Amino acid sequence: MALPGAVGVRDVGPSDGTGRSPAESGTDPLGDPYLRTRFALPSRPATFLRRQRLLVHLNQALRTPLTLVNGSAGAGKTLLTADWAAGLRLPVAWLTVEAGDHRPGVFWAYVFESLRLCGARAADAAGAPADASGVGQRLLASLAAELNGFDHPVVLVLDEYDRMTNPEVARQLEFVLHHSGPGLHLVLVTRTEPLLPLHRYRAADQLTEIRGAELSFTPEEAGALLRLHGVHLPGPATSALVDRTRGWAAGLRLSALAARESTDPERYLKEFEADHSTVADFLLAEVLKGRTEETQDLLLRVSVLDRFCPDLADALTLRTDSERLLANLHRENAFIERLGHSWYRLHPLFREILRAHLRERLPSAEAELHLRAARWLRRSGFLPETLAHGAAGGDFDLAAGALVDDLAIGQLFTGLRSDALAQLFSGMGPEARSPASDLVRAAVALDRRDLDQGLGRLRRAQEQLSETEESPGLAAARLSCALLEALAARLTGCPPRAEQAAATAEELRQDLPDHLLDKHPELTALLMTHVSSARLWEGRFDDARAVLTRVASAPGGSATVLPRTESMGHLALLDYLGGWPGRAERRALAAVAEAERAGLPRPPGPGLGRLVLAAVAVDRQELGPARVLLDETARLPAREHDPVPTAGRALVLSRLLLDSGEADAAAEAADPAVSAAVTSPWAESHAAVVRSAACLADGRPDEAVRLLHGVGGDQPVCAVEAARIQVAAGRPRAAAELLGAVRAEGRTGPAVSVGAALVRARVAQESGDTATARRLVARALLDARRERLRRPFLQAGDWIEPLLATAPLHELAEGWLRPGRPRAHGEPVRSGPDLALLVPVELSGRERDVLRRLARMMSAEEIAADLYVSVNTVKTHLKSAYRKLAVNRRGDAVRRARDLGLL
Repeated sequence: MALPGAVGVRDVGPSDGTGRSPAESGTDPLGDPYLRTRFALPSRPATFLRRQRLLVHLNQALRTPLTLVNGSAGAGKTLLTADWAAGLRLPVAWLTVEAGDHRPGVFWAYVFESLRLCGARAADAAGAPADASGVGQRLLASLAAELNGFDHPVVLVLDEYDRMTNPEVARQLEFVLHHSGPGLHLVLVTRTEPLLPLHRYRAADQLTEIRGAELSFTPEEAGALLRLHGVHLPGPATSALVDRTRGWAAGLRLSALAARESTDPERYLKEFEADHSTVADFLLAEVLKGRTEETQDLLLRVSVLDRFCPDLADALTLRTDSERLLANLHRENAFIERLGHSWYRLHPLFREILRAHLRERLPSAEAELHLRAARWLRRSGFLPETLAHGAAGGDFDLAAGALVDDLAIGQLFTGLRSDALAQLFSGMGPEARSPASDLVRAAVALDRRDLDQGLGRLRRAQEQLSETEESPGLAAARLSCALLEALAARLTGCPPRAEQAAATAEELRQDLPDHLLDKHPELTALLMTHVSSARLWEGRFDDARAVLTRVASAPGGSATVLPRTESMGHLALLDYLGGWPGRAERRALAAVAEAERAGLPRPPGPGLGRLVLAAVAVDRQELGPARVLLDETARLPAREHDPVPTAGRALVLSRLLLDSGEADAAAEAADPAVSAAVTSPWAESHAAVVRSAACLADGRPDEAVRLLHGVGGDQPVCAVEAARIQVAAGRPRAAAELLGAVRAEGRTGPAVSVGAALVRARVAQESGDTATARRLVARALLDARRERLRRPFLQAGDWIEPLLATAPLHELAEGWLRPGRPRAHGEPVRSGPDLALLVPVELSGRERDVLRRLARMMSAEEIAADLYVSVNTVKTHLKSAYRKLAVNRRGDAVRRARDLGLL
């Protein structure tokens, strides 16, 4: 791509009166001798670190005519370029630009002299600028033609090129570079953007750029640099220093020099005050001093901000010139970084130093600057920064009002930001008296389960809101009240109060804009979880499950991860209470995994997922793992006022103790010890069963039966365990009544069917009907094997041992309930004639139709098409057939059905 040349200006000037031009006499056009230090490559100190990755990049840059090394003061630009130039086999002309070079004749005279000194021009070569104020077009064209004739390029390095501010010189330099062709490679080392059309060079792929991000030291390079200074730091400490300095070369070197004098370098570099160090001296000298008063004032004021844009900066300075000043500062690499979309941030060390100077120059301004920022950020919708600056400025009513008005009070409970927000509001004093401030206090107290404080603050906020004149802005505050009411209802075990909160919230949602509700899905998810937990406590399992399922499957990303995992844990408990240990285990594992993936600082609730896993482990008689899981939940933050998990823990612990032979301790642990407005039927029933079983184990059957008063069929798992105790106490009729009252309706799982079968088997065995007892035990073994349910058999008593010793039943129990060869996953039970008679299997007509087609190797889709039903219907029939045949795979189902004569 052709690049346009510059327009020439003057001819070569006259001689100095001696018959020789200034160049020929060894002086510049002003008659002063050339300063040889400007042509010398800067020397590298002994502690200089050669960075190979940057040298490789500079070597690759030789393929383009122009290289730009652009970085802030102290970024290591000059030493890097000098180190690279010293290793080149090409002629290198080095020139350090100075302020006086803005006169074209002086600048070009020094360029000509640098080319002569490196051997690129002969000592007696004709032509050199003689007039300080200008240079002729003919001379520049002659130089370009001379360079273009070289076989190898000359490397011309112009260091500190940011001092060149004359656009005429820039046009002339572009002319020479363009017409020199491959004979010249120009390297500009600068802090600012040079006055060259860089966009054209980029478009033509004729420009190589090395900027601040690439010049920054990596942690590995920083570690090597520190070691050159005699400072040895561990990896994390080095990385922390790199973060603080942004890999800035001068900052690292100055820090290393200072740390070398310390007795504890690691601690010094971690804690040193940037504003009282050589780093501060360097930055103030290189960046702040010499700036206009307006620029210094701007930098001092924005130092209270993590990031800023021109409008925000204007709000702090009360002027309107921030856009221009910030653009200039960024262009000059004045330790201000552009983040995109007109946002900037200060270098961390520079910001520390500026804030210290702000406190010295304007000691009372910092709080007001924070509040100006908070008000601007609130109007602009930047909530997290509004909260931070409102708190930093001491206006907690402003911060709390922003949180509540934005419907973001739920973030105090979501896990990911809860601790940070609680810490932010920890400094709120009694001077904050708005309803929003009391709502925040109530939320923080309820989150840590301080019910007295939380409920008191909630009541005060509600009273203030009731006395406030109606306005659209009150809806967000009242919806926040509804959320806290629902949480309070959950924690106090008061379902009616939770339902009222949900109804109020639904009404208030109509008064709020959809975009605000959509912005904070966590509020709705939290409220639904609280209401569902209260329903679960009350024993309204179906109602609770319906809402919990919606929350667990709801979108929302990280905002709703805590209510999602809490809902999954509650669903796992519901599955367990319904007698589905396998399903409960899968949900609990999913809840635990979701919380771990999200990086929640603490598990939701008291680790309800882990409690369910412990309960399943007890049912499988894996008592060691169960204890480990219970110990993990015991180490979690206290949640003693949350009835559902508290009762769940009592249930698991009491069963574990009972099965470990500690009957008295089990009876004591069975009481959930939670104060609730409403009694929980399932918690009471499970506690009664454990206390009854403890009495039975202690030889007090009458007392055991008495304790079962109130346990009914509406709690199927408890009912079958109570029936077992009734039979053991010699009351088979009472046991039969209990089993008859169990409401199956397809909602109860294997734990119920196994327990009921074993109770009926014992009644049959004790009445002399051994054949029926054997069939019932076989059915229980088939149902229990897939879930690995051992507890019902170990609780059954001595009567079952003779039956389990018989060949067919021993085979069903082998490998998982009784010692023997472990059965491979999916391996079918061998079924001889005795087993076939022992366990009668009845398949429906449609199940037989599906199995017949399965035997012909038809897919589910083909079977569905052949039977004119949906694929889901086929899968439902297959699942039912698998359960009846006690298999897990298609081939096993076909073989088992054939063995039983069903196909």
